[in-house]
Amino acid sequence: MVKRLKLNEKTLREAEPKPGVSYQIFDTDVIGFAARVQASGARTFTIDYRHAGRQRRMTIGRWPEWSVTAARERAKELRRAIDEGQDPLAARDEWRGAPRVTDMIDRYIAEHLPKLAKTNAGDQVSMLKKMVEPAWGNRLVTEITKSDVAKFLDFVAEGRPRPCKAKPNNRARKLQGHKPTPIRANRMGEVLRKMFTLAMEWEWRTDNPAQGFHRRIEHARERFLSPEELTRLAAVLDAAEDQRAAGIIRMCMLTGARVGEVRTARFEQFNLDYAIWSKPASTTKQRKIHRVPISQDVAAIVRLREQAVPSGNPWLFPGDTFGQPVREIRRFWAKAQKDAGLADVRIHDLRHTFASLLVSGGASLEMIGKLLGHSQMQTTQRYAHLMDSPLRAGVDTVASLLRPRPRLVHDAAQDGADLPKSA
Repeated sequence: MVKRLKLNEKTLREAEPKPGVSYQIFDTDVIGFAARVQASGARTFTIDYRHAGRQRRMTIGRWPEWSVTAARERAKELRRAIDEGQDPLAARDEWRGAPRVTDMIDRYIAEHLPKLAKTNAGDQVSMLKKMVEPAWGNRLVTEITKSDVAKFLDFVAEGRPRPCKAKPNNRARKLQGHKPTPIRANRMGEVLRKMFTLAMEWEWRTDNPAQGFHRRIEHARERFLSPEELTRLAAVLDAAEDQRAAGIIRMCMLTGARVGEVRTARFEQFNLDYAIWSKPASTTKQRKIHRVPISQDVAAIVRLREQAVPSGNPWLFPGDTFGQPVREIRRFWAKAQKDAGLADVRIHDLRHTFASLLVSGGASLEMIGKLLGHSQMQTTQRYAHLMDSPLRAGVDTVASLLRPRPRLVHDAAQDGADLPKSA
């Protein structure tokens, strides 16, 4: 016979465990609500019910962590759900198996990032694993709200202290203060928006909490080298001991290519008869083959590299490791900056300078976009203001033609001056 009592704290305290078996004390108030006394002496609250013809038992919690009053109120809530035809145990199991943010990150990395450029993919992995996962990793995908996204991006925009070298010696380090990173927050927001969009396609949630996130204002860096600065840099490159690294910088200056495209260039990509450089999709940011014309100066660099590189090596600029291209030229560039007096110039600024020189030569934005390999016209629009210079020259020419000429003869009666005498 089922034992029924009015469960209270005293009943639980006085219940004696039986060796080798466990038993239940059912409550007289809530149907199916019981206290389970185990052989070890542990006491837990449970609720027994039937759903779709199956006998089910769900554990509510342990005593004394759960008081009898709290457990009874929870049992009443579950009883109401059961009477409505729900299965609380199945719902809890479904909740436990629901995808969490960690699962979403892993699937995003496995399925989406292989479609992106290697550098971009690596940067996103770093953001997701080092920032998103520690903050949200154990939370359910469906739990993340727009407010959570906004707070997280505010945290990213604030920046964080990071180690920096006070001296070249690695042992001499100190921490900088917080450095705001609003652009990083924007990039993070774009990654979250894409990831939650895919989560909707995976049917893990029905909306995108990162859609329409607050985008911080970005001030695009615009640093263009003047003709005098270009001359100084060219002189430094000519005198450099490492002509391999100097050749990389020269090609960046002469083609407007990204330094990574130049570093990984192969001889087979160049057709010197037609003066064309065909960059494979694996090395371009837009992930498409990019064919661009090259000047005779670039062709001359390629021919010089053919003489300098051992036969059979495919790389235009082979690295110190056999079978690999040059990995980085940061030390060389730092020295070149110092020698040329260009402390605030990045290698990427050579790309901007190449575009500015094209503009001054009368090239259209469409032509510039094709030469630089921009996949979106919006990217090329940053150089639109540079086109004001040739336009202003035309406006000044018209103004000079329409400008009134000074009168040589004035009305003597009106001006009170004598007419100029003839020679």
